[in-house]
Amino acid sequence: MNKSNIVLVAETGSDTPAEWAKEHGVYIVPMHVTFDDVTLDDGAFPVEDIVAYYKKTGKVPKTSASTPEDFTKVFDEIHAQWPEKHILHLAYSAQTTASYHSAVIAAEGRDYVTSIDTKQVSVGQAAVVMQMAQILEETPDITLETAVAAAEDLSNRVHMSFLPDNLAFLRAGGRVSNAAYMGSRLLNLHPCIEIIDGLLQATKKYRGNLLKIIPDFVKDSVEQHNFNKDIVYLGRTIGVNDETCSVLEKTVKEYGFKDILWVDLLCVITTHGGPGAFGFVGISEPVTA
Repeated sequence: MNKSNIVLVAETGSDTPAEWAKEHGVYIVPMHVTFDDVTLDDGAFPVEDIVAYYKKTGKVPKTSASTPEDFTKVFDEIHAQWPEKHILHLAYSAQTTASYHSAVIAAEGRDYVTSIDTKQVSVGQAAVVMQMAQILEETPDITLETAVAAAEDLSNRVHMSFLPDNLAFLRAGGRVSNAAYMGSRLLNLHPCIEIIDGLLQATKKYRGNLLKIIPDFVKDSVEQHNFNKDIVYLGRTIGVNDETCSVLEKTVKEYGFKDILWVDLLCVITTHGGPGAFGFVGISEPVTA
């Protein structure tokens, strides 16, 4: 449990496991998912509903940011319980959603709140949150200035990439064209999606069965970044089978990663990536002079 004078806050879009967040004193603010005219909190309903909605309608729900009211509620709850503590919000990438700006609005007149843009989403953001929680627990007397610097440094050293099983959800959400979707189906192509400067960007394309391309997918990321091998975060949406998980685990172990933490992805990222998508998140070693 966090005994420092800093309380961490993040959005549900970080996919930080709820039980872990509760255990470590991290507060989670809901993002939102809209099915036609019904808006629900991310994480408040089964991820299976996203897939069922797509199968029924051929559409994907709309996702939206946490609102200023969502943050106000959480900020006030924390401050009422611990008026002496400072709130550090580790925000979902401001390039992709308005959550960071909502938090800034909610923090007006509250000098005990600081928000930083992690420039990460999903498991990338979760890695920043979980690493920061560990830092606060190991150094409970840490200053706000030092904690902010540590969070910004971590945000810059976290690298996330993931592979969708197919582009059906991306097409349904208007993020890829029908031609690109058909081309990927015909050629069995899987674009690697990476978070770069806060944006999700398609980089390299892999061709073939997902199981067969996992080694190259991991190899390319490991060779691109000087990862610390203490821990790797693996994310998966609903529909990723046991064999895929086994091959991915085996591959990262072959590259020397010691601890492997699986993160099950919630509704926001599932809406974008669809079922059967999986991701790889590592943390680069600090750059030394």
